[in-house]
Amino acid sequence: MDSLTQIALGSAVGHAVLGNKVGRKAVLCGAALGTLPDLDVFIPYGGPVEAFTYHRGFSHSLLIHLLISPLIVWLILKIHTGMQAYKTRWFWLVFLCLSTHSLLDSLTVYGTQLLWPLTEHPFAISSMFIIDPLYTLPLLVGVGYALLPKINSTRAYNINATMLVLSSMYLCSSLILKVIVDDKVTAALSDRQIKVNNYISTPAPLTTLLWRIVVMSDGQYYVAYASVFDEPNEVTLNAYNTTPSLLNDINNEWGIKRLQWFTKGFYNVHQRQSNIILSDLRMGMECNYVFNFVVGVKTNTGIDEGNYEKISQRPQLSKMSNIWDRIWDSKVSLAQTNTKSGCH
Repeated sequence: MDSLTQIALGSAVGHAVLGNKVGRKAVLCGAALGTLPDLDVFIPYGGPVEAFTYHRGFSHSLLIHLLISPLIVWLILKIHTGMQAYKTRWFWLVFLCLSTHSLLDSLTVYGTQLLWPLTEHPFAISSMFIIDPLYTLPLLVGVGYALLPKINSTRAYNINATMLVLSSMYLCSSLILKVIVDDKVTAALSDRQIKVNNYISTPAPLTTLLWRIVVMSDGQYYVAYASVFDEPNEVTLNAYNTTPSLLNDINNEWGIKRLQWFTKGFYNVHQRQSNIILSDLRMGMECNYVFNFVVGVKTNTGIDEGNYEKISQRPQLSKMSNIWDRIWDSKVSLAQTNTKSGCH
């Protein structure tokens, strides 16, 4: 999730665990701990693919959190003497602030290595978009009350706890909506006799009322949009071409295999001038994917391995209003045109 949400979650959890004992110190420590796992972005992993696939690795592991929590507690108690009586609560504050960060990240589509080093599997439930104001707002309200100087501490504690429960209920609702939408899309795919090799659904930006679906099929993939209010026949499906054969000469390279593994097979391969581009289909929209890598270069003798340069594609902000309209009207199109020469 985004940094603001993680700070708010850490602050709320910190205050819920220890706010009634140490006050605002719990909020500030929770905010710092809620940010800590994402500091791995500053580690020089050595290349674009490494940075992409090692992020949310060891720093997001629940096992690592369990191991380092006693050390962090020891440091906190060294700085804040006189709090030894709350040593157990400090442990739970530290561990829960770290672990809830990772668990929340695992609800997005990116992938979080919760059990590193036992496995590098990137867990991704994909029931939340990386930014969702309806989840973040209650957390900010609760933390805001906790930080007010003249409010009764018991009242602040109760309001923060209530807001934390409300935000957690919203997370649960996203899981329910995901099941409802998946059932609609499964029926739509069956009715249209589309072969499904791989399937993933994730919320559209800023909402859980509209969902974006990617279906990998033979020689092509489909991008679908489904509102929780749609009937199966109203689910919009658009087919796009992909050319995985462009990777035949370089398919055994570590970078290619790593991207194929991390994207879980949801990738598009296309040629742009002399460059062979691999795009992660899970994040972004057609023609505006967040993660694109130059994996190959076409030469006179074939295709050589590329330098894996990451190519950014700016999202079309004008399409954002269409997302809201599509929730209520299945006739609103969010499709883009994908051709061999590019997107239009």
